[in-house]
This record gives sequence, structure tokens and C-alpha cells, in this order.
Amino acid sequence: MVRSDGVDIHDGPWHMRVTALADDILRVRAAAAEDLPEDASWAVSPEMRGRSIRVSASQVGAGVEFHTAALSVRIERSPLRMVVSDFQGHVISADTATQAIEAMGGGFMLRKALAQKEHIFGLGDKTGPLDRRGQAFTLWNNDSYRFQESTDPIYKSIPFFVAAGGPGGSYGILLDNTWRSWFDFGKQDPQTLALGAAAGPIDYYLIYGPSTHHVVERYTDLTGKPPLAPAWALGFQQSRYSYQSAAEVHAIADRLRAEHIPADVIWLDIDFQDRNRPFTTNAVTFPDLPALARDLKQQGLRLIVITDLHIAAAPNQGYSPYDSGIAGDHFLKRPDGAVFVGPVWPGPSVFPDFTRAQTRAWWGSLYRDFVAAGIAGFWNDMNEPSVFETPTNTLPLDTQHRIAEPGFAQRSATHAEIHNVYGLLNSRATFEGVRQLDPNERSFVMTRASYAGGQRYAVTWTGDNSSTWNHLKLSIPMLLNLGMSGFAYSGADVGGFIGTPSPELMTRWIEIGAFAPIFRAHSEKGTPQKEPWVHGAEQLRIRKRFIEERYRLMPYLYALADENSRTGAPIMRPLFYDFPDALDAPCHQPTAFLLGDRLLIAPPPELASPQVYEICLPAGGWYDYWTGEPVAVRAAAKSASGAPSSQTIRVTPALDRLPVFVRAGAILPSQPLIQSTSQTPQGALSLDVYPGESCHGTIYADDGHSMAYVQQGYLRQQVRCVRTAAGMDLEFDAREGGYQPWWHQVNVRVHHWTGGAEAFFDGKAIADPVTRSGTLSVTIDDPQGASRLSLNAASAR
Repeated sequence: MVRSDGVDIHDGPWHMRVTALADDILRVRAAAAEDLPEDASWAVSPEMRGRSIRVSASQVGAGVEFHTAALSVRIERSPLRMVVSDFQGHVISADTATQAIEAMGGGFMLRKALAQKEHIFGLGDKTGPLDRRGQAFTLWNNDSYRFQESTDPIYKSIPFFVAAGGPGGSYGILLDNTWRSWFDFGKQDPQTLALGAAAGPIDYYLIYGPSTHHVVERYTDLTGKPPLAPAWALGFQQSRYSYQSAAEVHAIADRLRAEHIPADVIWLDIDFQDRNRPFTTNAVTFPDLPALARDLKQQGLRLIVITDLHIAAAPNQGYSPYDSGIAGDHFLKRPDGAVFVGPVWPGPSVFPDFTRAQTRAWWGSLYRDFVAAGIAGFWNDMNEPSVFETPTNTLPLDTQHRIAEPGFAQRSATHAEIHNVYGLLNSRATFEGVRQLDPNERSFVMTRASYAGGQRYAVTWTGDNSSTWNHLKLSIPMLLNLGMSGFAYSGADVGGFIGTPSPELMTRWIEIGAFAPIFRAHSEKGTPQKEPWVHGAEQLRIRKRFIEERYRLMPYLYALADENSRTGAPIMRPLFYDFPDALDAPCHQPTAFLLGDRLLIAPPPELASPQVYEICLPAGGWYDYWTGEPVAVRAAAKSASGAPSSQTIRVTPALDRLPVFVRAGAILPSQPLIQSTSQTPQGALSLDVYPGESCHGTIYADDGHSMAYVQQGYLRQQVRCVRTAAGMDLEFDAREGGYQPWWHQVNVRVHHWTGGAEAFFDGKAIADPVTRSGTLSVTIDDPQGASRLSLNAASAR
């Protein structure tokens, strides 16, 4: 049957509905019954699911065809299959010609053709190489202590992938099914992409690019953008399992400041609590938590505490979270109706039923005292959920949830259905509760387990990694795939959680971590300390230099965070995200990545090796970040079209150096060094100009912590550089927003400039720029409105 926004089609027992939500997004639902399953989702809002556009549909043979402004969609009968193409006839995605949809017990399998040159990315922080092609994965949230490169499943279930490099360009598929599911990207059959679930609905979204960045950004249109993080969340963060007392925390804070190591956060793991009971404090070792938070804040440090979801089963002991939870009927039940009790850190524990809106509200209210105490953020760990001494390492699958949520039919559901979304709902309850308690401040929550859409509520990390070179290397594709799965704010425990890093490993990890979205050092109980000063003065000198560089780059990082909150673009990206030809670059560079679209970081592909290695720089020109000079390339590879696709350089590894490159045409904002984001930089904002094509940059600022930015309390300004016959012009657009920044002047530095120059700001001559070591520098008053800085070349005097 033809519909105004798509088609309904029947073939044998199958009923399929294809809806055009937008010109570039299709929703496909199917069932082996007349009626489709309930239209409900934890990942995609009712508003997004309710969208559609009008399409023109017609009968074509035994099938139906319709078109959007971007896609041609054909649904065939006998066998039932869907083929999606662009208007040039390139197939974007096609179901296989036989058994494209198959019932399997209570579940299903879908099969799609896998094009020869397609690469696959996403699924969150699954282990292994960046490209998922040739691998198969299970999605089932699991506490994966000591995970390794081949461990699967691990902590998160994000059933979304991006395919790139095929004949129709990039596309993505979100399988919105919370049951145990699986994806096979050509492992069993190299030409078949298969996916399925043990039960639950066939409900998926196909998102068309043709660029990868368009697919990822449209995915976050479906599942939600991460909220803008507080600026301090981008700073260096020090943690340990566990700092055992307030005195030890004070000592860590004092040492950070005495060593002049920039830092913004100290974390408390479970030992700050009374008998490991969430929402308590050990009155002996942490006698005054509000005073500790206050003292740290005076040093420019925020305090984050862990709040695991397992509530100690402690009747008649005055433990309020248990007593109020029992009174409100907020805990999960066994099939016989009794509250489920299982062992975790506090001993016998009970578990909130986060599928109930009223339970999430109750959970959020438990943060009242912590928020009043000045705790800046909260850490939801163990929320797969992890349960000790059970065969499955989690709740029994017949544990009962009672769904009471707008947009869902009220009903009971087993844990087999809810397991993969349980961590998301935990972090949602925390985020919404803290926002309710302190609506003027940005809420910060970190979660270990999650599902598609979890980026709306929490940042994340890669879990219990190990202090090995392999785990440092492994962390890079994990973070990149998280970014392409919506989680732009992610990190790996710097130095490794389990074990003891060598001095060289710890130093290299800090260097690379300085360019990751979340920069937190963390370590396990019983392992040596992993603060930056361990291993002596020389290692500290190197580590400190990279931490300091991150703080100088904070205006660039913060502008990327702003971009992510508006568009969903990842902060940390694979090279091909902005340079598609990098998919087939001749260099082996599994550790290279982009920070935004301006900086390229290229650690050695074998991180512990001293051997010379090659870096493929995408076409277009690059500068060395550390010297400001253009990169001299050895050779230029060519793409299939014959155009230059990459430039090759050779690098000799050294522990105190990390190759970082700036894209030609970048304008990078930076600031004077500070010791924390709560400190006001002294001096001018700097704009480093690296001449090249499409020369531009963005300046962004706000107060760094409040919600004022949603009501015009921000500053956003675009800057462009244009070559002229006389030299170069810098054009400042009029500013958006009403925020008044900390700087009063802007220092412009143009790299690779020869000779002298004369400077004119809005037509008025100003002090001549200074040229030193190939960099021209000139300072101007803060250009608050549309302005122009003209730099006219002149002979050196």
C-alpha cells in the first residue's frame, strides 16, 4: 500500500513499512504479523519518530518505488527486499537477493550486500581495529575487567554503524533494538552484512550521507546531541581507586599546584563512602566533604564522586536510599514479586527500576546533599549492571522491570529486554536529577555502560584498561569509534587502570591523552601511584609540557565542544572523516587521528618502537604545529582519479616529541597558560594563522559553567584570512551572542611570512608587525564587531 510518506508492503507472513522521515533518513519496521510492534524507543524521541515527509510513490512490477530529494527507494516482493540508490544509479544499501529478512526463533536476522570497498565504523568502543570490516560483534553490556583486543562484548551496546567507501558514498544504520543483538560485517560471508537480535522489534533507520560527517551528524539529530560540557571537563583530571582520605586528596591537590601542573578535577572512587554504600561518606576519613570541595575549588579544582547504582540492602539501619527506595517501590523484582537482592561492592544490594519515570525522579533526588556540598560531577560505574557471584555477571534475565514512561505502553518487561539500556537510564536519571537540583549549572555525569542516545546524558570512558603499550594503541580506535557513535566526550584511563606502566609508557600516554576529549589519569587499588610526577623530574618535564599545551589550546578545544553541541560533529575524529581519500592512504597509521578538522596527531604506529615510520598527510598542505613551518613532504600519492591524495613524510620517534600537524588554512585560537579553567588568562587571545585554501577559524567563549549560553550568554565569531595583492587580510565577522570575554586584545601570528609588513586595522595604520623566525606578529584591540586587519607585505627594515 502506498502511503504519503512511504509504503506498506506484504510478502508471505512479513509486513514491512518504510517511512521517509526526511530526504536522507528512512525508517524501516517489519514484523511477521499484520500489526507492527509498539512504536516506542529509549534512543529516538517521539518527536523525531513522528516526523515524515511526503514522497512520490508508484507501483513498479511486483514492488513499489518512491523518491525523496536525495534517494531512490525500491521495495521488491518475493523475495522481500529493499534497494536504496542515489539519483546517479549508485547503490547505497541493498538487501541481499535471497533471505534478506529471516525469523530465527523469537528473533530475526537481516542481510544486506556488503560492497567490495566498503569500510565499517561505529558500534561504540568495541575493541579491535578502527575498521570493523571482516569482524563480528555481540551487543550485550558486560563488566569486562581485564578486557583485551579480542574481548567481546564489553561495556556498551550502541547498535549504530557507518559504512564508508562504497559506490554510493557513506550511509549509516541504527538498529533500535535493546535485546541482545549482533552484527557481522563480512566475517562469515565477505559479501554480506548481517545483523539481528534474539528478540524484539525489527526497527532500524538508514541515514544517507554521502559524506561520513553528514551521516554522523544526522545520527545525532535522531538520537540527540551531547550537551555542552563545562569548560573544566576539558581540563586534566586526576583519579585513583582510591584516594583513601581527605588528607590524601589535599596532598594531591597541593602537589599539583606546587609542581605547577595544570589540572581541573580530582575524582573520588568508592572508598570515600561508608562501607561502599552509595550516597554516604566515611565520617572518619572524609569528615567534612563540603569543606573538601570548597577547599579544592579555591585551588581551581572540582571534586567528582562515584555513585554506583547498587543500593545496599540494609533494612532498619537508617540507610535512607534503601528506606526511601523500599517505601516508593523503586527496586527491581524477581518473577515471584520479591525484591531482587544480589551482591556488589556494599554486599547484598538492590537495584533501581530506571524504566519507571518516578524511580528516575527518586534517584535524582538522592543527589541533593552532594549538590549542596558543592560536588561538581558524578560517576555512574558498574551500571551494565554488574552483579557479583551470578552465572551471567549481571541480573538474572527474568528480573522484572515495570515500564512506566511517556511514549511507552505500561507493561512489565524482563531484564533480557532492558539490560542493554539500563546504563543509559541510570545516567539519564542522574543527569536529569542533578539538572533539577541545580538548574543554572551544567550537569556533568560519566557512565560506563550505555546505549544509542546515551550521549544526551553522560560522557564516557573505555573501562578497566591495562597498563600496556597495546592498550594505549587500542584506546585510539575505541575513542574514534565512540565519537562516530555519538559519544564525542570520551577518554581512556591514562596510564592504564590495571597494572604498572613503565615511565616511557606513562609519558607517551599523557602526550596522546592531551589531545583526547576527556583527559583523566586513573589507576587500580594495589598498583603504584600514577600521578604525573612519578618517575622523576625528566619524565615530569615532558608530561607537564603536553598538559600545558592542552591548556594553551583550550579556546580551540572549547570551540570544538560548542560545534559538537550544535552539530554532533566528533571532537576526536579519524582522518577520513574530513579527508575521504585517507581511507585508502598508502601509509599504515592506525594511531593517527584528528582533533577537530584542523589538527592531526600522528603517534608511531607501533608505539614502543624506535623505528622510523611514515605519515600520510592528506592533500592540501600542512604545517608543523611545534615550529609553525610548512611540512616538507617526501612524495605525494595519488587517488583513483589521479589527483594528489596524500603527502608522505618520515619521522623518527622520540619520547619527548609527538608529531602534530596543522591543516593549511587553519586559524587556531589559543590563550596564555593557566593552571585551571577557573583562572582568568592574563594577556591577549592568540590567533595563529596558517595560510592556505579556505582559511578560517572560530572563536567561542562563555562563562564555562552555567546555562547562560542557551540564552545568548556566549560569544561566537568567525574569522577568515584572504590573500590579497598586497599581502593578507583577516576578516572578523560580527559576533553572535552577548558574552563579554576575558581578553581585550588579540595577538595575530601569521606563520611562514617572509619580510616585513605594514598593518591596518579597519583602515587605520597601527604599529608595524614584528617578524621573527618566519612568524609575523601583530596585536590589535579586540574586534567586537565586523572588522578587517590588513597585512601588506613590505621589505624587511
